[in-house]
Amino acid sequence: MEKEEKNNQIEEPAVDEKAARKSLLRYHTFRMVSVGVVDEPINQAYDVISTVALIVNLAVMILNTFDTLAERFGDLFMIIEQITVFFFAVDYVLRVYTAKYLYPETSEGKATLRYIFSFAGIIDLLSFLPFYLPVFFPAGASVFRMFRVARIMRLFRINAYYDSLNVITEVLSSKKQQLLSSVFIILVLMVASSLCMYSIENAVQPDVFKNAFSGIWWASSTLLTVGYGDIYPITTMGKVLGIAITFLGVGMVAIPTGIISAGFVEQYTRLKRIGESGSEEDIKFIHVKLSGKDDWVGKQVKEVGLPHGAIIAVIQRGKEVIVPRGNVVLQAGDRLLIGAEALKGDTPMNIKEIILEKGHEWNGLAVRDLDISRKTFLVMVRRSGRTIIPKGDTVLRAGDAVVLYSQKKLGEADGSTDT
Repeated sequence: MEKEEKNNQIEEPAVDEKAARKSLLRYHTFRMVSVGVVDEPINQAYDVISTVALIVNLAVMILNTFDTLAERFGDLFMIIEQITVFFFAVDYVLRVYTAKYLYPETSEGKATLRYIFSFAGIIDLLSFLPFYLPVFFPAGASVFRMFRVARIMRLFRINAYYDSLNVITEVLSSKKQQLLSSVFIILVLMVASSLCMYSIENAVQPDVFKNAFSGIWWASSTLLTVGYGDIYPITTMGKVLGIAITFLGVGMVAIPTGIISAGFVEQYTRLKRIGESGSEEDIKFIHVKLSGKDDWVGKQVKEVGLPHGAIIAVIQRGKEVIVPRGNVVLQAGDRLLIGAEALKGDTPMNIKEIILEKGHEWNGLAVRDLDISRKTFLVMVRRSGRTIIPKGDTVLRAGDAVVLYSQKKLGEADGSTDT
């Protein structure tokens, strides 16, 4: 049987295996640069390095504005900025390279363009490009230096770690229509106030209120209750109008403030209600991509014979996401999300992945010969980027990732570790 499997492996084109390894490397790179994915040490380390590089870069940018520090540590500041900006450039290239996993529903070209022209993509580009542009355009060095401020926007990626910060984004998104309406009203009042004040004050203050839009600064500071006092009416009618506009400004500023406050109350109330009415269930998932050689291809979901308690939760077919029903026919290229249902009884279901090292006792054994519990099922073997649905005569090898499904705790009996 082992010889037969080797022959099958030889028949598989080397190009496909090379492409599979390249795709797997690309996927792992995507997970590494994705903020908040800390399931592996390298992913967590990359997030830490990214955050430290950004904070150090911003600190150097601020400290360099002090003349005494710039004279004393200018060279050191330049070296630090060169290193951190180079890291931002590498980070941008990696994000462009893995954009197809960020937008899996589109083609690779469209996914790349979608990231490049997204808000995050533009911020990532401005994080390093202005630093190198003066090399080619020395005359615009001062203008390019101004765009360095865009780096601070990268701090918003920290939202991935804190749910409380995400609430702000959710509130602004849910209340955007009301906020846009209030901002529109403020802009209309601002223009109307400027026109009215121009009509009243132009005759007595022609140098201050020169045209219809010269009162915009005054209207802005008045409506937003800042009141700098550099421009102000001197006629009786102008002062009366100024008082009325000041009162309107207090009310107008209160509108978006009230909308945001109400949004926070609604959001926290909803989260509290979900937390009190729901209960957590321990459901574990594994991801499978079907190839043309898999036995499941061409079968209906109800015919695949998953163990009791295991379910196919989602089927992704190209750009389409399918909720699996019993009569859905599986096709080559389908991506399956398989989960183990959480049970409330005394015998919880467990799904576990075991990497067979060289010294593991299962190496060279057929599945039927494994010494495992009757309540334990071997549901999948991953080998060199391929997924194998195991049969009784499937021989396990060193390096295989074996997925087990059981009604009892795994670990002590097989001497394995979770991955």
